[in-house]
Amino acid sequence: MLQLDTIDIKIVAILKENSKLSYKEIADKIGLSTTPTYERIKRLEKNKVILQYTILENKTLLHKGMKIYCHVSLKSHHLDSIELFENQIIKLEEVVQCQHIAGDMDYLLFLEVKDMDAYQIFLRSKLASIPNIANVQSSFVMKSLKN
Repeated sequence: MLQLDTIDIKIVAILKENSKLSYKEIADKIGLSTTPTYERIKRLEKNKVILQYTILENKTLLHKGMKIYCHVSLKSHHLDSIELFENQIIKLEEVVQCQHIAGDMDYLLFLEVKDMDAYQIFLRSKLASIPNIANVQSSFVMKSLKN
């Protein structure tokens, strides 16, 4: 198993903050030269510590400014019913995350939509068309303190 040292952890934190930095800029921040920094980053990628590089987007400009958590419970917990729900829910573009959870509800969805009208359309035309849903409870994000 790969052992990460403090420098590896610093590299991951730096890249998480800004993945567009050059190898030299990262090297300067961690106190190594460019070549060992490059080799460490490549090792972190090869060993799947770093899975991908992403961007942060302006959600409002992309019409995804409203964030919603939906708790969904299913009527039936037969394997076929669960698989049908999961196969359909992951295809919906508004669903950013879907977690199968323990507790009173079965799934926690994180949605991003333009506004309340878009959420209502999502509920009526997409979520309601998935069979086996017993209950949906929604919570609307008012302010994000930490992403």
